[in-house]
Amino acid sequence: MAKYKQKIVTFGGGTGQFHLLDGLRDLNETKLITAVASTWDSGGSSGRLRTELGVLPPGDLRRCMLALMEDENQRKVAQRLFDDRLEESSGPLKGHSIGNLITARLDHIYSGQDRGIVAERELFRIMAKIVPATITNVQLVAETKKGNIVIGEKNIDTRVKDKNFDPNDRIIRIYFDSRVDSNEDVLNAIKDADKIVFSPGDLYTSILPHLLVEGVTEAIIKSKAKLIIVLNLATKEGETDNFKASDFLKSFLFYLGNNKAIDYLIVNKNHLDKEILKVYKEEGQNLVIVDKEKCKKIAPNMKIINENVSRYLKNEHLFRHDPFKLANTILKLK
Repeated sequence: MAKYKQKIVTFGGGTGQFHLLDGLRDLNETKLITAVASTWDSGGSSGRLRTELGVLPPGDLRRCMLALMEDENQRKVAQRLFDDRLEESSGPLKGHSIGNLITARLDHIYSGQDRGIVAERELFRIMAKIVPATITNVQLVAETKKGNIVIGEKNIDTRVKDKNFDPNDRIIRIYFDSRVDSNEDVLNAIKDADKIVFSPGDLYTSILPHLLVEGVTEAIIKSKAKLIIVLNLATKEGETDNFKASDFLKSFLFYLGNNKAIDYLIVNKNHLDKEILKVYKEEGQNLVIVDKEKCKKIAPNMKIINENVSRYLKNEHLFRHDPFKLANTILKLK
């Protein structure tokens, strides 16, 4: 299959960016892809390594590495290795993933995560660029409608588990606890890009924080690249309860500061049966309703791309973006 030759920059985190890159890898020249990974995780193995070793959280960088390995056999072995966790350990290594430890150790050996990432790319023969959103060590902060302040990505992500959680006390804004300097590699990639894509993912903890990094929003606005937003398939309890497409769109435009900045909004047109919807509803999630007319009023220059870009993993009861369908839809856009 002939590959596209587009300069693509992706922003995101978690499984959303992983699936996006998984598709782009096979359909586009990988050396033209730049994956910008979030670096403000404060929970899990990444958060512990950040606290104990003073490194930037390696989790999303690890996922980008896996998604962009071109050799299928290598990728399968690496995935088993990277995702393996030292659960049998009773010491300080217990629960850490091997992939996170490799990335963190290369950070130490090469005296900086940006240089460590280059070394890891060389080790696994990854042609695409993988860059941290910033190398500044910061905490993400959220402010709620009732004036509550939640500090740390993990606490924002899991606040729904707090016994005092109020579903009506929604997040109204996010910010970092200190100035976050931009990564020059990110700004240069934006400047040269043909397309800039924000992957699906947790809106307030994985996606929008990228726009808080100094210089990123300005670079995107100045860029001649097409700006593409991939709408989430479902809402998330505690973050985007009852959000419609227009609510996601307004959140992006608030941080972009320009209602003409977004060129395309990709939404999924595939609908699931009632049994699947019931499973998601029990977990506090609903499919995102696409209110097209309101979206058009908010961003009149933006085009809504309504395609079937999803798949249902029946055995796991998971509704996900399909890597091939999503990447193909993005690459076909003019």
